Amino acid sequence: MALLHVLSNIIKPAQNPVAVPRESTAPNYPLNAPNMVKYQQKQLEMSHLLEQVQEGSLKEVVIIDSMQRFGMDHYFEDQITQTLTQQYKHSQTLLYSSDHDLYAASLRFQLLRQHGFHVPADVFNRFKGENLKFKNALSEDIRGLMSLHEASHLCIEDDKDILDEAFLFSTNFLTARLPHLDDFHASMVQNTLNYPYHKSLARFTKINYLKTHNLEKDWEKLLADLTRMDFNVMQCIYREEIHQVFKWWKELGLSEELKLARNQPLKWYLWSVAMVTNPTLSRQRIEITKPISLVYIVDDIFDVYGTLDELILFTEAINRWEVADKLPSYMKMCFKVIQDTTHEISNVVYQEFGWNPIDHLKKAWASLCNAFLTEAKWFASGHSPRAEEYLKNGITSSGIPMVLTNLFFLLGYGESTGTTDVEGIISSVAAILRLLDDLGTAEDEEQEGNDGSYMEYYMKEQQGWSLSDGRQHVLDKVSKEWKLLNKHCLSPTTIPTSFKTACLNVARLVPMMYAYNDNHRLPVLEEHVKFMFSHNKEDLMW
Repeated sequence: MALLHVLSNIIKPAQNPVAVPRESTAPNYPLNAPNMVKYQQKQLEMSHLLEQVQEGSLKEVVIIDSMQRFGMDHYFEDQITQTLTQQYKHSQTLLYSSDHDLYAASLRFQLLRQHGFHVPADVFNRFKGENLKFKNALSEDIRGLMSLHEASHLCIEDDKDILDEAFLFSTNFLTARLPHLDDFHASMVQNTLNYPYHKSLARFTKINYLKTHNLEKDWEKLLADLTRMDFNVMQCIYREEIHQVFKWWKELGLSEELKLARNQPLKWYLWSVAMVTNPTLSRQRIEITKPISLVYIVDDIFDVYGTLDELILFTEAINRWEVADKLPSYMKMCFKVIQDTTHEISNVVYQEFGWNPIDHLKKAWASLCNAFLTEAKWFASGHSPRAEEYLKNGITSSGIPMVLTNLFFLLGYGESTGTTDVEGIISSVAAILRLLDDLGTAEDEEQEGNDGSYMEYYMKEQQGWSLSDGRQHVLDKVSKEWKLLNKHCLSPTTIPTSFKTACLNVARLVPMMYAYNDNHRLPVLEEHVKFMFSHNKEDLMW
């Protein structure tokens, strides 16, 4: 994975440009001056409210947790960090004292670990009995079990199975209690099991949180009001961004040239929305959608269109960064789009941050196409690679390293002292995508091309394994990659927080992007899209 080494010494913070929202079609809070003032006033009210809460209290962490679940935490990042720093100073008392129940201990653990504070998993040992198992008496504490379940998703390899046990314990008892709960509380529990905060996207799932929680306190109503205002602000921003993405895609003409290739600009843009959540980073969302789109198109070229000889020529052209006369016209067209888009992104980075990443981006594209070609040669020759050989190549062919390389530079990070952390975090995200894709859920593509599967190759190496055994092995590997990803993202490193968050968000979106039903649709994701993009009337995603 030579590409991953491209990012091993390029960390440098930079200021973010601001995208100015334009005209909104939102009915409640259009972006006129009075409502923008009201919007800003609500943010100040929320900030002042948090300041007034008693330092070290449980209420502090409850409010911060709600801010995160409503997707409002980015407006209060500095204040949240200061508050949790004070909570951490008192963590020995707050987390280990028998005066604090399972809910309080789990919630504090979750928030502190999410924000990079070192909190060992053994804080949960006091909730175990003499048999070193979680006490059955906890099964009556629904709120505590829900909080424990949330905390269990922050597991890293160093946790000595404590959080794995917490996950199984909380899942089993919450599932068992579901039939005995009223509809409202059952919905809360089901939402926790289906959409744990750490592995979900707040902008996609906040509607579920609103539906399953009674907002009775004044601060909850204030936060909900701010969330509704923010929703309409973001609708306006998304509308303008989608317009620009669709305009760019239509003007390229690739969908006309490649009739069998995917034509899903809204779906591609969703990756950008998930990765880059800061409202001010419109330019970044628009620009990163372009290489994302091209990954899908190049994948279709390798999988559907090209002969092996043509694919070799195309890959050589990408490596030389120079078009070859022998390429068929559709490949020449695609090569030119890749080249133009890459130079455009490099120019954006240069204009905004003062240096040009073109060499890194060219290497990223070369690595991706080399990986695609390796797979094409395997399939053409009938060769079945070893499962781990396939996965190593598949991490690059997932497109994640190439896309995240582009994003890293678009966020303004560059040369610095050096770290291998970037390589690890990208590799884990890519492995999660490749493994879940390979579970056979991505059946929407309805194409004639051939795709390998990690599970298929792994099961060939085993004796007497069932399909269920193979699926469980893949899920176990995904769990392991999540632990590695958590370690990179939740531990102090030189990786910028905005990039770590983007990587986590990619991993969070993957299950929704590959949860196809029998009709080759994505019902869970479609429901979120209808909520987030209510102004978009066309079914351009699938």
